[in-house]
Amino acid sequence: MESHAALSLTFSEGMEPRTTGDAIALSPAVEFRRLRWSGRTVTIDLAKPLEARRSYTLFVGRGAHDRHGNNMVAGATVVFTTGDTLPAGLIEGRLDAKGFAAEGVYLWCYDQARHTTPDSTGRDFDAVGLVDAEGRFRIPALPVPARYRIWAFADQNQNRSFEPERDLLAPIDTTISLTASEPVARNLEFHVVNPRAPASVKGTVLDSLGDKEGTVWVMATADTDTTRIVMATPNDEHRWEMQLDPGGWTLRAFRDLDRNRDWARGRESASDPHHVRAEAAGLIEGIELVLRPPARAP
Repeated sequence: MESHAALSLTFSEGMEPRTTGDAIALSPAVEFRRLRWSGRTVTIDLAKPLEARRSYTLFVGRGAHDRHGNNMVAGATVVFTTGDTLPAGLIEGRLDAKGFAAEGVYLWCYDQARHTTPDSTGRDFDAVGLVDAEGRFRIPALPVPARYRIWAFADQNQNRSFEPERDLLAPIDTTISLTASEPVARNLEFHVVNPRAPASVKGTVLDSLGDKEGTVWVMATADTDTTRIVMATPNDEHRWEMQLDPGGWTLRAFRDLDRNRDWARGRESASDPHHVRAEAAGLIEGIELVLRPPARAP
């Protein structure tokens, strides 16, 4: 038996139809034939009927905008069933996001018995959750008994499509078992790091040479490509900070007398080189770079 019930969503204020329509989807995936707007309410005509005795999540992604251009940062979900009652399974907890914003991240939930590797473009997940502004998530109405795997999807351009060069799709390294006697998994803590996120590197420049000419710079040069250079200037308290992509870097402070942002060996004072290994979304601090007189040519 199949369900032909209409789906409707009513928003608290008027929404911009195009962006909001693009942000609405159903999980498990069912294509929409058309969306019909009437004031703050949108009615969804499905391309095919819903399956009987099945739980669904109707979600609105953070790409939805109201008529003033404000977007739904965290999105919203509505869970319903075509059966008599919602299944008892529940997974909830908190996402610790490093190097990206947790708010609005999708959590794709897969029944391990039916899926091994997700189709990043096919929306083949069995259920979906959205992370709120405090990093919390809740994925209810999961059939039990079952074992579930979860993937975190950070949709940076808000088009619900995974684009490897911009978005983040990372597996949670935990299989969650729900049983009829223990259908709820609470207080879970998921840790996800954006492997492309830069590290924050902080330190100070110590200068006792008494030279006031030129500008003091801290220069970081990538170990694998010397054309990749990041520059920072210390503040009035001689502190500096820079963002470095993951990998090895060599740091050096120098006094740039001719203000060309390049160290003139043998003429401009500089610190000894300092090597660091930047980890994704990491923090390196407490680096001291001591300016020394220019090395004289032999």
